[in-house]
Amino acid sequence: MKKLTGKTAVVTGGGGGIGRAIADAFAAEGCKVALLDHDAALFEQRSASLPPGGGHPYLCDVSDRRQVVRAVDDFAERVGGLDFVVNNAVYFSYSPLAVMTEDVIDRMIDVGLKGTLWTMQAATPHLVARGGGAVVNLSSVAVSFAVRHAAVYSAIKGAIDALTRQQAVELGAQGIRVNALAPGPVSTPGARSVITDEGWEARRSRTPLGRLATAEEVGASAVFLVSEAAASITGVTLKIDAGITVSGP
Repeated sequence: MKKLTGKTAVVTGGGGGIGRAIADAFAAEGCKVALLDHDAALFEQRSASLPPGGGHPYLCDVSDRRQVVRAVDDFAERVGGLDFVVNNAVYFSYSPLAVMTEDVIDRMIDVGLKGTLWTMQAATPHLVARGGGAVVNLSSVAVSFAVRHAAVYSAIKGAIDALTRQQAVELGAQGIRVNALAPGPVSTPGARSVITDEGWEARRSRTPLGRLATAEEVGASAVFLVSEAAASITGVTLKIDAGITVSGP
């Protein structure tokens, strides 16, 4: 039997990149998945590629709490409840903090941090009603060492780590496990837009394994964290980074 047969999940930022890989991994294991994404063009492409009955796309900007609540409530009603949540949506821009504009900082916080808060708020009553469940937040190895021009991004991911630990304690008594994944550099369209070829090679060369993690490997790790195999794991941040954190920047 597939690992997540009969289960349901919400994945934010599920239209592309790591979010798409996680949603695909869940669907492949028999899970019904709601994909929340604000990119209309990406959304249309994604809708056409979803497996019959397995995917439920929602055009949703997670920075807007009302949109998130509507999408999560609608999905839970359609499929009869909610078991898992993956908070993956992110907006990022790399530049020196001294020159980063207010609108960019606001957007990064609104999507990356507030979007996670809104989704957890919307999902928690459904997870409680289900008798428990699992949440996976997306952190980053940028929490563990400095990344050039990534002050705001790193600060947001540090907050995600703290939120993960806090919610693991707060929700544990209700049978809800909360963990995080901290991918290393992963070649996705979004990441490739801000990292040069030379930058990718520099990152690869610093990993003890001599390679970078793939989006599909992050997806497989998310499946593990929500599955029964991880039933006693909560409040942790699991690094998927080919060892770049232990080798240092």
